[in-house]
Amino acid sequence: MSIHVLVLCTHNSARSVLAEGMLGHWAHRLGRDVVAHSAGSAPSGRINPHALEALAMAGIDTAAFHSKRWDEFATADAPPLAIVITVCDSAAAEVCPVFHGRAGEAPIKVHWGYPDPSNAEGGDEGKRRAFELTRQAIGYRMLQLLALPLETMDRGALRVALEDIARS
Repeated sequence: MSIHVLVLCTHNSARSVLAEGMLGHWAHRLGRDVVAHSAGSAPSGRINPHALEALAMAGIDTAAFHSKRWDEFATADAPPLAIVITVCDSAAAEVCPVFHGRAGEAPIKVHWGYPDPSNAEGGDEGKRRAFELTRQAIGYRMLQLLALPLETMDRGALRVALEDIARS
């Protein structure tokens, strides 16, 4: 059974999209049955071109990515979420909708904060650097997540492991 992970950020245009891309990429490369999703509380309706560029430069196909509302994952027919990760402080502080989890349990929620690369100084070149560094940092945490025995961990151990990753 696939393990579904939802990554949230307010606008679903940069950090959450980078996380969705990196988790999906590494899960596929490592042969893990983990499905990445991203969404936002107030999606911008477009993905930041620097996020798409950073993912494309890493060899990730971005054609199917789009900015979407988190409500899509709170319906009865939404995928059963195991983990919800917030990647921006504003999304972490918001009251999330009720997400449906596996086996009737709510998904485990954790915050892995990253500065917004869209606010980087230095013009386009500065933003490109910031997006690439953010992509790398997120990718590292996604590799740590995928190193966990997700299929066999109990909820308490998984929560602790995800919080440990947040501190790394």
